[in-house]
Amino acid sequence: MAVLLRAATESDLPAIRDIYAPFVDETAITFAYDSPTVEDLRTKLRQKTHHPWLVCELDGSVVGYAYAGPVRERDAYQWAVEASVYVDPEYQRRGIARGLYTALFEILERQGYVTAYAVITTPNPASIAFHESMGFERVGRFDAVGYKHDTWHDVEWWARDLRARPDDPQAPSSVADAKACDWWDSALDRGASLVEDASGS
Repeated sequence: MAVLLRAATESDLPAIRDIYAPFVDETAITFAYDSPTVEDLRTKLRQKTHHPWLVCELDGSVVGYAYAGPVRERDAYQWAVEASVYVDPEYQRRGIARGLYTALFEILERQGYVTAYAVITTPNPASIAFHESMGFERVGRFDAVGYKHDTWHDVEWWARDLRARPDDPQAPSSVADAKACDWWDSALDRGASLVEDASGS
């Protein structure tokens, strides 16, 4: 099995859409009502100048992706990110999510980000167990905050520190600058090694 973790490109967007669409259409894991178009995703990807978006290939096919985005837009939030990971159900429990998150969090730490958050619609014991295994802790809960598929859903916020909080933080570096660093490829390789070696995650 050939495993490759890399930065997402616009040519990956149809595959990313195909992975994401069933989660929109069939679940409340995401609160989106409508699946994005490829053009929607292209706009989102182009806006991510400072937030990585990674894909995992198995034997040349994109089977999962992970990305970070801002928690909120105010300047004081710039060192915090919200992280998400999606894996094609056919390829789940093969370490793909763990590998993607491992690489993503190392990149984010080296860029200068401090905290990663995850938002989980409950109940979702599998996602909660996975995020706990990745070092997340529950930090908040919103009861009945979202309505989808004829039901009100609760949402929990989970957090993981990426590094110690500096007294005088510098603005996080861009993805372009990060990709030019020696550590970029090694971070991706470490994530890929977990996919190769894992029996599931």
